[in-house]
Amino acid sequence: MRHPDLAGRAEACSLNPRIGRGHAGPVQLPPFLPFVGQNHAVANWEYARLEYRATGDFGTDRNLDWAMTFRHPGGVANWGVDERFDDLRHLNRAGADGWEAYDREPQLLGRPHRLNAVTYSLRRPVT
Repeated sequence: MRHPDLAGRAEACSLNPRIGRGHAGPVQLPPFLPFVGQNHAVANWEYARLEYRATGDFGTDRNLDWAMTFRHPGGVANWGVDERFDDLRHLNRAGADGWEAYDREPQLLGRPHRLNAVTYSLRRPVT
């Protein structure tokens, strides 16, 4: 089946059907693939992780302390302990340094489900 852009325009796209059968000629890319093999538009990223974990055991204390750890290419940093779940403050802190969150992975325990940890995947362009 042909690509719709090439229907009726076989002469415009000179993909040689004999390539691979002993014919060594130049191959031109179809017009809908102008940048194949070029990576000038690709961004380079560095990655980090924010880990926000409950410090208790989910006994009768419904409002546990939460410890924040920031893992990045430069090492591991402890960003402190909060008395209540407040991940937005830490995400804003990372965002101020140029990090953007692209994934959130919660870890739930027990029945009924209780939030035990949240891991945020972060990235920022390498400059």
